[in-house]
Amino acid sequence: MRMIKKLIKQENGNALLLVAIAFMGILGMAGLAIDGGLVYMTKSHLQKVANSAVLSGAQELTNQEDEVKSIVIDILRSHDEEASLNNVEVDMEKKVAIDLDKSVKLSFARLFGFDEMDVKVHAAAELRTMGRVVGAAPLGIDDRIPLEFLKDYQLKVDSTSVEYGNFGVLALGSTGAKTYEDNLRNGYQDELKVGMVLEAQTGNIAGKTREVIQERVNGCTEMPRNINDRDCSRVILVPVYKPNEIDQNQLKSVQITGFAYFYITDPMNSKDTSIRGMFIKRAGTGFEEEGSVFKGAYSIRLTE
Repeated sequence: MRMIKKLIKQENGNALLLVAIAFMGILGMAGLAIDGGLVYMTKSHLQKVANSAVLSGAQELTNQEDEVKSIVIDILRSHDEEASLNNVEVDMEKKVAIDLDKSVKLSFARLFGFDEMDVKVHAAAELRTMGRVVGAAPLGIDDRIPLEFLKDYQLKVDSTSVEYGNFGVLALGSTGAKTYEDNLRNGYQDELKVGMVLEAQTGNIAGKTREVIQERVNGCTEMPRNINDRDCSRVILVPVYKPNEIDQNQLKSVQITGFAYFYITDPMNSKDTSIRGMFIKRAGTGFEEEGSVFKGAYSIRLTE
């Protein structure tokens, strides 16, 4: 006690006491920063993993519930977070949501009796009607034609121009057989969206069509058929349209009202002027757009 009183009376003692108090404060802030930073980084990591898992799982919301859950778990496993899964909810053709929960071991907070902290995150992805895309094929369907999924259709490839009322051959970017061929093979690489007006393709493009369709058919086996294969080259994305300009029963231009996925079932022979296949429900890369007509093509959006 005498020593403490002596230190208080002396200026150097006051300075020592202040330094000690300041040091404890700095140490406390450093400890909180370390533990807080660890918790923040863990939460940020979990949120990114959760977002990735639901976005990937949502691609299978038109397939089967087991496939959705399998994809979610595969993504979590690839990030060593499978054990963090607390809950997964699937509403087919609508939404997938997950909750992750992970305990973080603390350092400085242990001095105050806190050994660990639970970090929880939630993520959800929903399907929306596709209205803006990149990669569409230069073929289209009139939105007045009744569309039934998994039913056989023939997309007519007219050798001269698009006839009013039939499926349409579209000029994406510019007219010409070479541009048409590139777009059919690789997809149109500029953005298309609901409300845009497109020209109808003219000229003889039947030969180019047969060649590219054969490539797409050869690139994805039909035995057994798997319309949900994400890499299947038989699946093409096509604009849905309403007629915009008609001249002597020939369709000159169209206005996009939505998008659809078409699965090519058969190759084209040397005399074919139609592409045989069926329309399917599918979630792909694209965005929703106000006023878009639903024809089976979904976009995916993080919603929570």
